[in-house]
Amino acid sequence: MHKVELKPKDYKTDTPSFWCAGCGHYGVLTGLLRSLSEIGVDPNYLVSVSGIGCSSRLPYFVNSYKMHTLHGRAGPVATGVQLARTDLSVVVTGGDGDGFSIGGGHMPHLARKNVNMTYIMMDNHVYGLTKGQCSPTSRTEMKTTTTPYGGVEEPLDPVMYMLTYGATYVGQAFAGNVKLATQLIKDGMEHKGFAFINLLSQCPSFNNIDTAQAFKDACDQVSDGHDVSDLSAAMNAVNAAKQACRIPTGLLYKTERPTLDERMAELVKRVGGHKDYDLRKIIDLARP
Repeated sequence: MHKVELKPKDYKTDTPSFWCAGCGHYGVLTGLLRSLSEIGVDPNYLVSVSGIGCSSRLPYFVNSYKMHTLHGRAGPVATGVQLARTDLSVVVTGGDGDGFSIGGGHMPHLARKNVNMTYIMMDNHVYGLTKGQCSPTSRTEMKTTTTPYGGVEEPLDPVMYMLTYGATYVGQAFAGNVKLATQLIKDGMEHKGFAFINLLSQCPSFNNIDTAQAFKDACDQVSDGHDVSDLSAAMNAVNAAKQACRIPTGLLYKTERPTLDERMAELVKRVGGHKDYDLRKIIDLARP
């Protein structure tokens, strides 16, 4: 990773942040900017990738290369970026709808392949950009524009899904707890492999149930004795919290295994020997 010494404000672009007043995404942005500063990430080697949604506006505000992709497709695009340029730091930002509705089919494969990237999910339990529809993480009883009498479906738990899918780093925090959010993002970016961080972010415009205070009151940070290398312990912590109507926060799980780019490099070496493959030379062969 290429390092520089910059302050958090140096990672912020001149583009004004245009989320609603009181939106939890401001806390996510602050946590990310602080993390980049603490790590010392060179903006010239940073790529921010997003899909569609309020959360996916975040790359506009970060001093980096950026790709604003199709709805739900940030993960596959970011995978291509990471494989093509393994020297880059790749960060994906998206919402619960972008990631677990239209993009839900991609999530297990990002995790099982162990793509070397950091995926920050800004989970507000609603579709905000399209003005208040039910999302995959919306409470069953929540009334939205698509569920005016309350929902009839159980919400899914992004954290439990990622533990099941095989993510090698899984953390969760309330976006208003900027200190914890910063710590998780920083550790996730320094982790070698697929890091998934679920940040609970209030939507004051379209979700009057999961307010900032409600999220804050419901969160319980895992104990210092929690074994982050124990997958069963992580799942048990999530299940126990759910039974008690609580939300587990902090680093829940962390392990190490070969990343997708490492396995690809090993495959090329094993099949192709030690030949020097230069993409530009290959392209030149096709020129008339």
